[in-house]
Amino acid sequence: MPKLHKRRVMRRKDARGLLGEAAPLLGGVKPATVEQAELNGIQVYLLDGSILLARREGVLFPTLTSPGLERLPTVTVDMGAVPYICNGADVMAPGVVEVRGDFEAGSLVVVRDTRHGKPLAVGRAMKSSAEMKTAKSGKVVEALHYVGDKLWKSLG
Repeated sequence: MPKLHKRRVMRRKDARGLLGEAAPLLGGVKPATVEQAELNGIQVYLLDGSILLARREGVLFPTLTSPGLERLPTVTVDMGAVPYICNGADVMAPGVVEVRGDFEAGSLVVVRDTRHGKPLAVGRAMKSSAEMKTAKSGKVVEALHYVGDKLWKSLG
């Protein structure tokens, strides 16, 4: 399990700001303690001791174990794309079989498989939902966090 560095309890004012920014991602979670740490260059936030949020390249996103994951739009991929996504590849249009929810380019989305519906990755949409449904080629989701990455391994 990778180690967290620079772990500290956040000041109340900073924690309120973070929780305000993350409210749509948390699904009503009201933590008693909010901590901040670093994991391989990614800023992570621990709510009541569990890593539920992370920030990479200025983008705040929920981890794959966050209860707020269900609130995000979903991009479902075929089983042929699963091993590539679990190795950190971005989602390509030919692998997309379903898009649920309306969103614009730049929005956070959850990538799921068709067989089990399990979350494989959290990413940033590179196209809107309407464009994604009709796209035949190219990248459609940039993976920020995926099953098998160092952040996922630290979730235990």
